[in-house]
Amino acid sequence: MTSLSATDSGPAGRTAADARVLCDTRALAESPPQPGGVLWKLAESGRQLDANVVRLAPGDRITAHTEIQLDVMLLVVSGDGVLGAGPADEAQPLAEGALAWLPHGARRSITAGEAGLTYVTVHRRRPGMQIGTRRRP
Repeated sequence: MTSLSATDSGPAGRTAADARVLCDTRALAESPPQPGGVLWKLAESGRQLDANVVRLAPGDRITAHTEIQLDVMLLVVSGDGVLGAGPADEAQPLAEGALAWLPHGARRSITAGEAGLTYVTVHRRRPGMQIGTRRRP
């Protein structure tokens, strides 16, 4: 499920420039269980942000990685899990309502608990791929 595109007029002739409710994250989280993955993403053209609603099945994990370019905000919608952070991968509990900041350059992992984990991520939109010359060291 994605949001309306900039070319869609949507309900009552709205355009992408209009403020509006995009989705019901609780309804997405409560939908019948399915394999983990992106349940919804922001898809308007011309946007400055990217946003996703992601579900991890019970016990699933996003392995430890470092995002070097983007800060990410993460809001837990339902379920529980653990945020791993730092060189020692110290566990920090995640539960419904938890808001986490994942700064660029920080190592992070996410592991879903027994109930699974559904969360929203928001970050600056990644620039599109560009063709250019490679700098030599």
